[in-house]
Amino acid sequence: MKKILAVIMASAVVVGLLSGCGSKEVEKASEEIQKAAEVVEENLEEGKGTFTVGFDQEFPPYGYVGDDGEFTGFDLDLAAEVANRLDLELVLTPIDWDAKDMELNSGAIDCIWSGFTINGREDLYTWSKPYTDNSQVFVVKKASGIEDFDDLAGSIVEVQTDSSAQQALDSEEFAELKATFDDYILVPNYNQAFMDLESGAVDAVAMDIGVARFQIEGKEDTYRILEEPIVSELYGIGFLKGNEELRDKVQEAMDEIVADGTFAAISNKYFGYDVGLSE
Repeated sequence: MKKILAVIMASAVVVGLLSGCGSKEVEKASEEIQKAAEVVEENLEEGKGTFTVGFDQEFPPYGYVGDDGEFTGFDLDLAAEVANRLDLELVLTPIDWDAKDMELNSGAIDCIWSGFTINGREDLYTWSKPYTDNSQVFVVKKASGIEDFDDLAGSIVEVQTDSSAQQALDSEEFAELKATFDDYILVPNYNQAFMDLESGAVDAVAMDIGVARFQIEGKEDTYRILEEPIVSELYGIGFLKGNEELRDKVQEAMDEIVADGTFAAISNKYFGYDVGLSE
């Protein structure tokens, strides 16, 4: 990408300098092109590039569209802090979750940072250290009378496509539980799932506990998170397999963010407490 950027910028200089120029001015133009190329290379060496983060824009509180129409969220705030410390321009790129690997493999994004579960994917990506513990849980209406897994028999359950909750429920471990459901529905995102739960179209939603807590905040009299988790898991930042160079730079910045209290401050903004992992 650095070479491409240099070529593009140098080409722009060529067009600007040589338009209407005679042959005697070519040497002068060449000197200017060389100077421009040196500036480009210097900027690139100083780290003034981009850091493109792929995320699910309908996954609050990790990444979503705020009331002001701008992208916001816990993971996005962390990514912004990392980019700032690495002197990189942050480019936030919303992606279809089921197309995340295509986006990463094509180079369209530098990493996947969106409440991304490490468990079960350890060998598929180059990972950062895990930065928070997360569980998959069921959310139900209190009035439903559903209080444990046994009560889910005969229920309609929704889950986001290609999510950790789907991965867990589709495993052999939960085959018997899933067989008790009256229906098991995949939806594109959890915003739709919660609307379906609110309307009574479904009885339960399987999802990340952080998202669940965010969704039911202020509505605790209406909704319940079942006490027993489906599975516990760790979140990390996923890079293209083998891209240890970028991973290491990002990890160094993340370590600084944790050490100086910035991580805790960002966490408190979205969760009301520090969700970081203790050493």
